[in-house]
Amino acid sequence: VAKDVNILFDELEAVSSPCKDDDSLLHPGNLTSTSDDASRLEAGGETVPERNKSNGLYFRDGKCRIDYILVYRKSNPQTEKREVFERNIRAEGLQMEKESSLINSDIIFVKLHAPWEVLGRYAEQMNVEMYFIPLSLIDKQISRFRRWLPKKPMRLDKETLPDLEENDCYTAPFSQQRIHHFIIHNKETFFNNATRSRIVHHILQRIKYEEGKNKIGLNRLLTNGSYEAAFPLHEGSYRSKNSIRTHGAENHRHLLYECWASWGVWYKYQPLDLVRRYFGEKIGLYFAWLGWYTGMLFPAAFIGLFVFLYGVTTLDHCQVSKEVCQATDIIMCPVCDKYCPFMRLSDSCVYAKVTHLFDNGATVFFAVFMAVWATVFLEFWKRRRAVIAYDWDLIDWEEEEEEIRPQFEAKYSKKERMNPISGKPEPYQAFTDKCSRLIVSASGIFFMICVVIAAVFGIVIYRVVTVSTFAAFKWALIRNNSQVATTGTAVCINFCIIMLLNVLYEKVALLLTNLEQPRTESEWENSFTLKMFLFQFVNLNSSTFYIAFFLGRFTGHPGAYLRLINRWRLEECHPSGCLIDLCMQMGIIMVLKQTWNNFMELGYPLIQNWWTRRKVRQEHGPERKIRFPQWEKDYNLQPMNAYGLFDEYLEMILQFGFTTIFVAAFPLAPLLALLNNIIEIRLDAYKFVTQWRRPLASRAKDIGIWYGILEGIGILSVITNAFVIAITSDFIPRLVYAYKYGPCAGQGEAGQKCMVGYVNASLSVFRISDFENRSEPESDGSEFSGTPLKYCRYRDYRDPPHSLVPYGYTLQFWHVLAARLAFIIVFEHLVFCIKHLISYLIPDLPKDLRDRMRREKYLIQEMMYEAELERLQKERKERKKNGKAHHNEWP
Repeated sequence: VAKDVNILFDELEAVSSPCKDDDSLLHPGNLTSTSDDASRLEAGGETVPERNKSNGLYFRDGKCRIDYILVYRKSNPQTEKREVFERNIRAEGLQMEKESSLINSDIIFVKLHAPWEVLGRYAEQMNVEMYFIPLSLIDKQISRFRRWLPKKPMRLDKETLPDLEENDCYTAPFSQQRIHHFIIHNKETFFNNATRSRIVHHILQRIKYEEGKNKIGLNRLLTNGSYEAAFPLHEGSYRSKNSIRTHGAENHRHLLYECWASWGVWYKYQPLDLVRRYFGEKIGLYFAWLGWYTGMLFPAAFIGLFVFLYGVTTLDHCQVSKEVCQATDIIMCPVCDKYCPFMRLSDSCVYAKVTHLFDNGATVFFAVFMAVWATVFLEFWKRRRAVIAYDWDLIDWEEEEEEIRPQFEAKYSKKERMNPISGKPEPYQAFTDKCSRLIVSASGIFFMICVVIAAVFGIVIYRVVTVSTFAAFKWALIRNNSQVATTGTAVCINFCIIMLLNVLYEKVALLLTNLEQPRTESEWENSFTLKMFLFQFVNLNSSTFYIAFFLGRFTGHPGAYLRLINRWRLEECHPSGCLIDLCMQMGIIMVLKQTWNNFMELGYPLIQNWWTRRKVRQEHGPERKIRFPQWEKDYNLQPMNAYGLFDEYLEMILQFGFTTIFVAAFPLAPLLALLNNIIEIRLDAYKFVTQWRRPLASRAKDIGIWYGILEGIGILSVITNAFVIAITSDFIPRLVYAYKYGPCAGQGEAGQKCMVGYVNASLSVFRISDFENRSEPESDGSEFSGTPLKYCRYRDYRDPPHSLVPYGYTLQFWHVLAARLAFIIVFEHLVFCIKHLISYLIPDLPKDLRDRMRREKYLIQEMMYEAELERLQKERKERKKNGKAHHNEWP
C-alpha cells in the first residue's frame, strides 16, 4: 500500500516549480532523433547508452528505461490535478521526463521510470515472484536428456526462443531482506518490462491528485479526462530487416511476431511462457484456454466428419431416401395456401439424401460423444489450468482487496460500516436498496428477452408470408424450391437482426449493470458479462430453437390448419423433414458470424491504424520518411477493448454453444469451429502484437465466470440434443416402425430391409374436397394423371377421411410419442451419469504436479536453510579474521 499522504498539500505550494505541469521537464520532439531499430533482448546484457538514446525505449540520457507512458493535452483544463499528481509521482521516487508529440504540439507524453529502490520496495509489497534458486542437478540432467529426443514438428525450436529463466529456476516472493538468495545478474534486467510496468501502474493507482479521501488513482484521472491515455511501451518494432534465423530476434515483440503471430507457424504450439512474460498471466491464460479448446476440437471434428462421411457412404443403401426418390405416384398436399401446387414426393429426393447425411445411424452416438466430450474438455482444462498456475506461480497467489468503484463511493458515501478485512470504514449499500435494484435489472433482462422473442415472431411471420410469394415467383428455380428460398432468406435477415440487436444489447447491459451499482470492478465485470452472454445467447439461438422444436409441430392438418392471427397458415416442414432447415440455419449463422467477427477483430484496427498513418503522411509530406519514437508509435495504435478480453471470450463461448447444443443436427459444427479457431489464434496474436497498444500485464488464476458459463452450456447441450434426436429428427419414428410396424416387427431386427414401406406408413391421406376455401389450391392436380386429384398425402399419423373419426390420431402416433419421451428420459439420465462419473474419476490436480509441488516446497526450505547457514558462517569467519569476534558468541 502506498503512503497514506504522498505530499502534504500545504507543502506542495512551497515546492518550487517553474510553471504549470512542470514544463521544465518538457523536451520538444525531434524527427531525426529516433530510429526504427529496436533494442536487443534483455538477455544480451547492458546496451550502450548512445544506442539507447535512439531506440525510443529510454530517457534522453540513454540510461533510464521507460516503464510507463502518460498522455495529456496542454489545452486540457485539468492542469492543477495533473500538477499535484505528478509531484506526488516524483515523491514516490519515480523519475519523469516529458516530450511533446512530433505531429501535434498540444499532445504531451510523460515518460516514467522506476529506479531499483522503488521497484524493490513495491515488489516486496506486491509479493512479486522472482527467480530464487536453480533446479537440482537431477532436473538439469532430465532436461538435458529431453533435448536429445526427436523434435516434434508442432513445437518451436528451442534455438529460436530466448532462454527463459522460468524454465531453469524456482521462484519465491521478492524480499529485500533475503535479496542475496535471488539470482541477480543485472539489476536493470532483474525485473522484466511487464513486471516493471505492473509495479509502476500499482503505484499510480495509489497516488493522490487532490485533497480528499477518494481523490486518488490514475483511473479517476483517465475517467475525468485529465489524461488521455496511459500504457506501457512495446519493446521496439515487430519487424526487422534481418532474418530471425541468421541474426536472432531484435526483441520479444519481434520474437512473438515471428514465432506466434505469423501465419507460417499456424500448426505449431503457442509459446505461452513468452506470451505470459510479455502480456501477463491474464492474457496468457486466455490464449492457453483458446489453444486447449482448439486442440480438444480435433477429436470432435474428426468424429463429426466421420458421421457425415458415414452418411455419404451409406446414402445408396438408405431405404428411406430410396423410397422417397422412387415415390413418383405419391402426390403431396400443398405446403401453403392457394399458390403452392401439388408436388410429387420424388421431387424432394435431393433433400431426403441431404437429410440422411446428417440424420443417420451414427447421429445418436455422436450426440452422446459430444456430451461426454464437453465434460472431458472442462475436466481436463482444470488439470491443464493447475499445471499452468504452478508453472506461472499462481497456485498461492490471491487477489488483493479490490478498491471500491468511484460510482459506488459517490452513491453511498453517507452510509458507512466497518470492513471486517481492512478494519476501515467504507460505503455501505442497504439490503433493500440492493434487492430493489436487482429486481429492476432482472425486469430489464426479461424485457430484452421479450424483444428477442418478438424479433423471432417477426421472422416467423416473414416465413409464412414469403412461402406463398416464392411459390408464385416467375423463376422456376425459386418457384420449385420455395421452402429452401424462404429458409435461406429468413436466416440472412435473422443474422442482420442479430447484429443490430447486439449493438442495442451492449448499451442496455451497461445501463442495467450501472443501475445495480456493483461494489467492485470484478463484481461489475461479472454482472456485465452475465447479462451480455444471456442477451447474445438468446439472440443468436432463439431462431434455431424455433426451427428445432416448433417449426411444423403445431400446424394442424389439411382442412383444419392452425393460423397466426387467424390469417396466416403456420409453416410446415419440407416433405423430407425439418432437419434440413435446422442444418441451413446453423451452417449459415456459424459461417457468417465467424467471418464477421474475424473481420471486425482485425479489419477495424487495421483500417483505423492505416487512416492514422495516412493523416500523418498528408501533414508531413509523402516524400519524407518520418521516424517516430516508440511512445508515439504506440500512441497511434488502437487501445485494447474497454472490457478487456470480454469480446474474445464471448465469441468463443458462443461458438462453444453452437458446437455442442445442436450438434446432433449439424455434425460438421466442430469442424467449422476448429478451422475458425486455427485462424482465430493467429488473428488475435497478430492483433495483440501489431495493432493494439501493449496492454498492462495483469495476473489471474483462471478464466473467471466463463468457466461456470461453459458448465451451464454443457448441461444445456445434453437436454437440447436429446430433444433434437427425439423430436426434430426421424430417428425415433424409424425405430418404432422397424420394431413394431415394419416387415421385421417382433423379430428384434432393425436393418434397412426392416424399413421397407416406412415412407408410406409415415404419410396420411387427405381428401381434397375437404380443403377450406382459403386453402384450396388454384391447381386441381390434373397435370399428374390427366384427371383432377381426389386425395393427397401429408406427413402425420392420422386416420383416413372415411374412418369413424376422420383425421384422428392413429395408434402409431401414440407409440411414437411415448418412444420419444422415453428416449429423452433415458438419454439424459445416461449421459448425465457418464458426465458425473467422468468428473469423479478425473482429479482436478494431476498426481505428478502434486508431487512436484511438495518436492519444490521441500527443496526451497532446505536450500534457504543451507544458504542462510552458509551466509552466517561466512560472516563469522570475516569477523574472526578482522578481530571482531565476541566472547559471548554461541558455539
